Amino acid sequence: MGSLVSCFSAAEETKRPPPPHRRSVLNAPPKAARGLGSSERWSKGRAGRKERAEEAMIHEQAAAAAEAAPALLAPQNGGVLPFDRSSSLRYPGHGQKKQALPRSSSSRARSFTDQVVQPQQLVNQDLKIDNLETNHFVLVHGGGFGAWCWYKTIALLEDSGFKVNAIDLTGSGIHSFDTNKITTLPEYVQPLTSFLESLGDGEKVILVGHDFGGACISYAMEMFPSKIAKAVFLCAAMLTSGQSTLDMFSQQADTNDLMQQAQIFVYANGNDHPPTAIDLNKSSLKELLFNQSPAKDVALALVSMRPIPFAPVLEKLSLTDKNYGSVRRFYIETTEDNALLISLQQNMCSSNPPERIFRLKGADHSPFFSKPQALNKLLIEISKITSPEAQ
Repeated sequence: MGSLVSCFSAAEETKRPPPPHRRSVLNAPPKAARGLGSSERWSKGRAGRKERAEEAMIHEQAAAAAEAAPALLAPQNGGVLPFDRSSSLRYPGHGQKKQALPRSSSSRARSFTDQVVQPQQLVNQDLKIDNLETNHFVLVHGGGFGAWCWYKTIALLEDSGFKVNAIDLTGSGIHSFDTNKITTLPEYVQPLTSFLESLGDGEKVILVGHDFGGACISYAMEMFPSKIAKAVFLCAAMLTSGQSTLDMFSQQADTNDLMQQAQIFVYANGNDHPPTAIDLNKSSLKELLFNQSPAKDVALALVSMRPIPFAPVLEKLSLTDKNYGSVRRFYIETTEDNALLISLQQNMCSSNPPERIFRLKGADHSPFFSKPQALNKLLIEISKITSPEAQ
C-alpha cells in the first residue's frame, strides 16, 4: 500500500509557479526623478503584484491538493472514494499532464484473462426464454463426480433465466449408498429416472451428461424419450446399442497410460471376485481430469470425488431408434482432455453421429471448471436450436 501512496504522491506533486518578476536596481527610477509620492506608489504597486501572485499560487495549490486528496487518502480511509474506482487508468499523449486516478480497489494489475464484460450479458442479448421448447436443464455428472461439480454451470444458467437441476446418481455426491453394492446400470441411474418420471405431462428437459454420465442419459433417453427435448454429451460416453462404457474406454487403452496409472480397482467381495468399484489415485487426478482447471476447483474435487461402481461400467446398452433415436443429440468436444482423448471423442461422433458437434478449445475433462463461461454459452446456444420441422 505504501508503494501505491508514493506513486500517487509523485504524480500529484504541486508545481510551484515561477516567482513574480522583480525589477533590478538598474531598472529602478533614477533618484532625481523619485519624489516621496512616486516612491510610495511604486512600492504599493510592487506589493500589490506580489500579493496577487501569492494569491494565485495559493489558489493553484489548493486546487491541486483537492484533486490529489482522494488518491492520497484512499488507502487510509478504507478505499472509500467519491468516484468509481473501477475506472480504467488512461494515459494521455505526450505533452499532457498525467491525471493519476486509482486503478482499482486492488493493487493487483489487471490480468489479460480478467473478465470485463460478463459473457451471459452477451449471450442473453437475443435470448427469449419463453420462446424456447424448454428452459429446464438437468445435469448428470460423470464417474466419481457428483452434483457438486456443476456449481458454476448452475449459477450461470440460472442467471440467464433457466431452471436447473443437478442429479446425484446412486452412491455419488451426497447420496449415501455404498458404491460397492451397486450391481446394475438401472440401479445406478435410478435417481435420474425417478426425477424424469416425476415430471408433469408435456414437460420436457435438456439432459446434459458428462463422462460416464453419457451412458446414463442414453439409458434415460431410451426409457423416457417423450420427456427429453435434447441430449447433450459433454466429453461423454456416447455409445451405440450393444456397447458398454468399458468397451468405449478400451479403444484408448493402448494410448492412455495416464488413465491406467490413475485407476485403483476395489475388491469389496474379495480378490477372487470381480472388482466392485474403481477408485482414482488422488496424485494423478489433476493431470488426468483437471489439467486446465483452477486450483480451488481441484481442491474441491479431491475432497468430494467417490469411487465409480464397476458393474454399470460393464453393462451393455440396449438402444432403439424408436426411443433413443428420437431424441435430438449434440456433442461437445474438449480439446485438452487427458481422460477421454479428443481422438476417441471424434471416433464416437463418427460411428454414432449427433445432430451437431461443438468444440471447447482449451478445455480439459472438466470443462465446468476449466471453461465454465464458454460451456454456458454453448448450452444456451444448444437450447435455442429449433427442430428442422419448426424451421
